[in-house]
Amino acid sequence: MSRTDTKALHVAPVAEARITTLRTELVRIAIIAVVAAAVLFLFRGDPFILSIVAYTFLFAGLASSWNIIGGFGGQFSLGHGVFFAVGAYTTANLYFHWQVSPWLSLIPAAILASLVAVAVSWPTFRLKGPFFAIATLALNEVVFVLANYFDLVTGGPRGMMLPFKAGFWNMVFTNRLSYAIIMCGFLVVCLVVSALVLRSRLGYYLQAVHLDEDAARAVGIDTLRVKLTGMAISAALTGIGGSLFAMYLRFVDPPTVLNIQDVGVKFLLISLIGGVGTLYGPLAGALLIIPLEFFLRAELGGTIPGINLIILGALLVVFALFMRRGIIGAAQALWQRHRGTGQ
Repeated sequence: MSRTDTKALHVAPVAEARITTLRTELVRIAIIAVVAAAVLFLFRGDPFILSIVAYTFLFAGLASSWNIIGGFGGQFSLGHGVFFAVGAYTTANLYFHWQVSPWLSLIPAAILASLVAVAVSWPTFRLKGPFFAIATLALNEVVFVLANYFDLVTGGPRGMMLPFKAGFWNMVFTNRLSYAIIMCGFLVVCLVVSALVLRSRLGYYLQAVHLDEDAARAVGIDTLRVKLTGMAISAALTGIGGSLFAMYLRFVDPPTVLNIQDVGVKFLLISLIGGVGTLYGPLAGALLIIPLEFFLRAELGGTIPGINLIILGALLVVFALFMRRGIIGAAQALWQRHRGTGQ
């Protein structure tokens, strides 16, 4: 995406204060994992809090997955719900029809999501900026219609209810703590993969494409191949997230996994508020958005329908106007200012 296209989307890429090594990032992720484990231990007896924590970890991982192509590469996809649905339906069908363990189904779910991503991205990557975003939005709506029609695969509008057979092999548990631990593991995997991408040649190429695709092409970068690779990795992680989500709910239907507001746009929303293009921005955004959304639905959902979406939309506008670099970008700016005044 060129610099002009980035401005058209009114999003400024976040520049990190200094480049850290991969080893440093892995240490930070390990610290995050320890803190997350402490939170799970602290609230291990509260199912409601564990449910919020599980959703927060899941969507933090999904937003981190989106951030690989949307943040590092600047390709603002609104169609990641499709890859999420591919993973969910793959696991649901393998478990429901052939009794394949959901743990084993994570592999075909990731592969199939990557193949779908490459197939649909190869033509749409010819589009720039908002036109690419609109094309991916249209893709989500097309797949939504197809999911309602092909009931042999998706269960149609009725959806698919997965049988309750408690056990580790079936990824079906009687307590929320087990699911929260799985979602925490998914978040850690997404952060590690994001760190590996960011500190690799692919990550630098993606950032070059983000800043100026024409200049990147002029210096010999195969921009289409770079974007397709980034999209494939992003979609694979998103597909795994969809599989975990399907087993968490044990129910999959088009409005649940292909809802543009609750799935596709939410990845982007979380990343933008947390700090798009940064390694920990999606996590920061999820820590703010998901608990807030639960609170708004519980406290205000019964009084004013849709009030949670109105408030979240207003929050996005506020961040777009006053904190365009997100929570992480604002924190970095404050830290740099503090260091500057202290010297």
